Amino acid sequence: MPTPTKGPRLGGGPAHERLMLANLAAALFEHKRITTTVTKAKRLKPYAERLVTFAKRGDLASRRRVLGLISNKGVVHELFTDIAQAVENRDGGYTRITKIGNRKGDNAPMAVIELVLEPVSAKQAVVAEATSAAKRDADKKEAAAAAPAAEEAPEAEVVAAEAPEAEAATEEAPAAEEAPAEDKAEEKDAK
Repeated sequence: MPTPTKGPRLGGGPAHERLMLANLAAALFEHKRITTTVTKAKRLKPYAERLVTFAKRGDLASRRRVLGLISNKGVVHELFTDIAQAVENRDGGYTRITKIGNRKGDNAPMAVIELVLEPVSAKQAVVAEATSAAKRDADKKEAAAAAPAAEEAPEAEVVAAEAPEAEAATEEAPAAEEAPAEDKAEEKDAK
C-alpha cells in the first residue's frame, strides 16, 4: 500500500487528490508516458505500480478493483492485456521517472513518468533461468530420495548399490600404497 504523504495534499482535498491520481494513472496506461510535475510523478509512481500488480494477477476481483479506481474500461482492458503481459517477468519497478528541467511559465520542476515495458535484461534473465534450473534439479533429487524410502527397497539392492563404491575405494587404496614402496625402492637404488 502506498505510504501516506506528509504535508498538504495535491489539489486541496482527499477526494480531489484521488481523482487526480486516477486520471494520471489512466493517462499513463493509455499513452505509456506522460509529462507532469515531479511531485505528481512521485505520488503517481506507487499508485500506478499497485494497479499494474493487480493487473498481473489477472483475476476478476483484481479487474473489478481496478475498475473501481479507473472508470475508463478501454484503459483497464489495455492494462490487463497488453501492459500486464509485457511486465509479467518483472518483479517490480514498472515505472520510471526522469526529471527534465523546469517549466517555462512558473518554473515548476517537471518530469516524465513512463512505463518500463522493455524485457528484463539478458543478464537477469540468465540468472533467473539458472536459479529455476537449480531449483528443479533440487526438487528432482528430493523426489528421487523420497521414492526409495517410501518403497522400502530390499537389502540386497542396497548392498549392491554400495558395492561399486566400496570396490572403487579398495582399488584406489592399493595403488596409493604401492606408489610409496616403489619410490623407496628407487631411492635405495639411487644411493
